[in-house]
Amino acid sequence: MNHKSSKLSTIAIAGAFVAALGVTSDAVRAEDMEKCFGVALAGKNDCAAGKGTSCAGTSTVDYQGNAWTLVKKGTCEKIETPLGKGSLKCVADRGGSFTCDDA
Repeated sequence: MNHKSSKLSTIAIAGAFVAALGVTSDAVRAEDMEKCFGVALAGKNDCAAGKGTSCAGTSTVDYQGNAWTLVKKGTCEKIETPLGKGSLKCVADRGGSFTCDDA
């Protein structure tokens, strides 16, 4: 599988995951969500992409370990990416040069 089709497969899987959750802004309350680190695609994080970034949409690489996105509670650590599973805490060894102190 080449890089382009691999990335498309990853995007398709992520889209299917979100659709399976039935996540819409109206249907899910904030208290039903949790921060999940290391699962966002580049530029698609909700916030906290670390030092030197402003916030939402500022992650620079796919699955950046200090960037989080909101997911339905209880699902984060079940999300599989090419670099590992989602984490409820910053993942220092994933996606670029940063420390979790920056997150």
